[in-house]
This record gives sequence, C-alpha cells and structure tokens, in this order.
Amino acid sequence: MRVARRYAIVDVFTGRALAGNPLAVVLDSQGLDTAAMLAIAREFNLSETVFIEPPSRPGVSARVRIFTPGKELPFAGHPTVGTAVLLAHERLQGIERETDAMVVLEEQVGLVRCGAVISPNQTGKAVFDLPKLPEERAFHGDVGLAASALGLNRGDIGFENHVPSCFHAGGPEFVFLPLSGLDAMRRIRIDKSVWAGAFGEAELNVFAYSREVVNKANHVHARMFAPDLGIGEDPATGSAASAFSAVIRRFDRPSDGVHTVLIEQGYEMGRPSLIELEIIIDKGKLTGGRIGGQAVIVARGELLV
Repeated sequence: MRVARRYAIVDVFTGRALAGNPLAVVLDSQGLDTAAMLAIAREFNLSETVFIEPPSRPGVSARVRIFTPGKELPFAGHPTVGTAVLLAHERLQGIERETDAMVVLEEQVGLVRCGAVISPNQTGKAVFDLPKLPEERAFHGDVGLAASALGLNRGDIGFENHVPSCFHAGGPEFVFLPLSGLDAMRRIRIDKSVWAGAFGEAELNVFAYSREVVNKANHVHARMFAPDLGIGEDPATGSAASAFSAVIRRFDRPSDGVHTVLIEQGYEMGRPSLIELEIIIDKGKLTGGRIGGQAVIVARGELLV
C-alpha cells in the first residue's frame, strides 16, 4: 500500500525563491529502506534529497540521511542548512517575528549543531560548525589533463601561489582547481573522454575557483562538478566550502583570528548562490570553522510511495 509522505522543497544559500541550490526534504521517512530512498532521490533529481527519521538520542532534533541521485553521503552543507531552516519552521509554526532556534542534526559524520534564525515568510538562515576539520590527500592528477577535462588550456590553471589540491571535511573528497579568472570559469565545458584520467586517484568531484568574482562584495567565485555522484554541476556546495577552508589556510596563510570568506556559486547555471565560510586560525593552524547561508521554503506536498 502506498503511503502519503510530506515533503518540502527548499532553495538553499539564497534569500529568494528559485535561486540557490534546491533541496528536497522528505519529512515522513518511516518504513523506507536505503534502496527506496535512493530511488526517491533519483525521482526528485536534485543535487541532494534529505530523509528525516526520529533521533536515536535525547537532545537531537532529527536523524537525517542525505542522498544524491547516485549515492548516500555522510555529510553535506546545503542539506544541513536547508533542513535546519525547515525543521525550525516545523517546530515554531505561526511565528509573527524573526525567531531564533537551535537544531541538532544526527548525520553519519556525527552531530551537527545549527543555529537558525527564521522569519514568518518561510525564509531563514542557518549556521553550523564544521563537523570535522579538513584532511588533505596529495593531488596525483595531471594538470594538463585536468585543464582538458574542463575544456580549458593549461595556462588557465593556477593563480598567485594557488595550485591544485585535494581535501575533504567529513563529506565527499574534492579536487580544488584554481582558475585564472571569470573568463576561464565561463569557458568550462566538461570533456568526459579525458575526465576519468585527469585527477589521479582522487574521487572525481571538482571544485573550480577563482579570485575574480561577479559581485565585488564576495571573495571567491566557484563552480562544482560531480558526475560520479549524479551531479552534472552543483549550484552551491557547502561540503566543498567546508574543505575549502584548508585551501585558504594553506595558500593564503591568514593571520590568527576569525576570517570570513564569501563564496559565490551557481551563476553560470542561473542559480546564484552565496555561501558564508568562517575560518578560525590559531597559531597558524586551522582550528575550526562555520558554514552559513540563507534558505527559502518554496514548495510543500505529498509523496505517494
């Protein structure tokens, strides 16, 4: 027998509907197994779909499972932000003014504590601490082939002292490719014939970034491609931004203290997004960080499965 399951669509890392990175959240997931969740994620065909389950311990808002159309992820940023804003609205229905909320999500990577601020118009913002500090893996790819895989020239790769690197922060592993500027960003055309051999042993999730930006108030322009996860291009990638904190520390060597990096993404897709990355440096080392962004609930409905 089919069951009516509530779901919502949330646009994440944006303050307006029909921008940012859309997220599907299935609020009633009881009885769904892993295969069914993956099939539903493919049905929505968004970068990620979240499934809400009862928490396994007191003090936790919900257990969440995160799926791309290709696989389950232990952690991802835009699902964390979007789910936190949505669950805060679910808990505090009928608010008449901007209201603070704490949402604790139980993800495979561990507990993720999110501070949310929600408004009566079904919008909000959430900020969470990085659940895990980034870890590095050596880049064993070929820079020339990496350029070819993006349809670019070898000279388009790199700026200042930035060179390709590999990091992850509890979620997928990313190859971080510095590009010379917006011209190179806009010329990217994926060449699948050389894609698999371009990046060495690293998983083929590529985060291309440049110092040149569209909005002068921001610091980094980015595009992210993850065909192995079923994502041709992602409008905004919080797990990549989490790992990008280590890229900033390694190449820019910021001074001790708290630094904010504004990452714009999704412009080439017509889905402009803004990720707020905060990094904490102590004695030259990265000791912590936060990811923040806005979110807008744009649809609610029932899934009959």
